[in-house]
Amino acid sequence: MELSEKVLELLFPPKCILCRKVLPDGIRAVCPICRKDLPRIKASRISFEQEFFSLCVSPFYYDGELRQAVLNYKFLGHASYAPSFGHLLSDCVREELDGRWDILSWVPISAQRLKERGYDQTRLLAEALAKELGCSLVPTLEKHRHVPPQSKLKSKELRRANICDAFRVPEPSAVQGRRILLIDDIITTGSTLSECARVLRYAGAQEVVCATLMRSSNT
Repeated sequence: MELSEKVLELLFPPKCILCRKVLPDGIRAVCPICRKDLPRIKASRISFEQEFFSLCVSPFYYDGELRQAVLNYKFLGHASYAPSFGHLLSDCVREELDGRWDILSWVPISAQRLKERGYDQTRLLAEALAKELGCSLVPTLEKHRHVPPQSKLKSKELRRANICDAFRVPEPSAVQGRRILLIDDIITTGSTLSECARVLRYAGAQEVVCATLMRSSNT
């Protein structure tokens, strides 16, 4: 830890992202009491038939207090939660995807959404994960078409239609022959990740695997 980070921790002690109490020494992201109630997924791997990514891993269901923390992170400006979320996701990625990828990347938001929100929450999550894993983060996708939020659409068919052709790969040479680990915050139907993976595969990526912090309990 750098000196500046140590000074910040002294001035602003890290707090649990759920109960907001100061964390005990050596504990990160979630306090021991809240950690017991995290909506953990026993089998973190899920596969999708006829999709463009091979598999997706997620450590938690989109439920409970952690769900509210993610909503605060995405919509209420709590960008400081990113390091905690990256830490929570890192163990799952190490355990389930070790040796499966060459490039770590993320699902970007549109320029309009970035202007509205002020930050790309998925990029911050991916940056925090990259720091945990000790690797570089590589931009591979661009969301060149702004679309209504996927969360407003209930069916998989509507989500697929909504997100179709919303992404492109600005530099195909960066992904050709490479195995991509694609990060997103939540997976519900898999439509967004599938569309991103489709674009990456057509640009020459060898394989796409995915990881999200949370998974819909209906997935």
